[in-house]
Amino acid sequence: MTPNAVLHIIDQARRQEARSGTFLGQMAERAAGLPDSITVEGPNPATCLFQFAIEYIEMAPRLIECVTTCARDSGNEALFEPFVDAAIRYFTRPSILLAQYDGLDGLLIKAYLCHRLMEEMYENNYSIRASRLVDLEAIQANLVTHYLIGEPFANELDQSIAITVVQIAGTPNYYRLNLTPFVEQAQDAAWDWMRDYWEKLLTRNQIAFTLNPGLGLS
Repeated sequence: MTPNAVLHIIDQARRQEARSGTFLGQMAERAAGLPDSITVEGPNPATCLFQFAIEYIEMAPRLIECVTTCARDSGNEALFEPFVDAAIRYFTRPSILLAQYDGLDGLLIKAYLCHRLMEEMYENNYSIRASRLVDLEAIQANLVTHYLIGEPFANELDQSIAITVVQIAGTPNYYRLNLTPFVEQAQDAAWDWMRDYWEKLLTRNQIAFTLNPGLGLS
């Protein structure tokens, strides 16, 4: 399976949502009880959260493709392949737990797993972690999505990510690997567009996030 297969799955869910309006209704419920850390400045908060979620979901296969390209061009394809395969499987071969969630609701969960896995991948290698490839805005987007999914389920997803990362890169050797070639490749124009996308994702959808000790990823 490829990122294009993921885009096809997303397209199917969007058509389903156009008929049902189920996910928009869920975002209306979330908008009615936003925590202090999240402010929606648009006139229709439910629509703002809905559009944010759509863009967040669509970003997942693009992130997978970007990591794949940078890994291949830097000569580190084999090292990153387990992360990429795990991210794609969230969409194409979900676990029994995730299989019960369909439509955009299910895709938001799977996209969250994908983005959080990649975030943890960065955090678990010194070369990448020091490069600041993951911007604050991307972390904030994950935190907003954490709320949209809801606790305690979102916390359970975070725990599953931690287990996956340990399985893939659970030794100190991975943390000390010199992945500067990947970082250099990821800092070229192929990554710039993605960084710009993340930086404007919240503001584009009129959402403001303020870090609150009461809301975080476990």
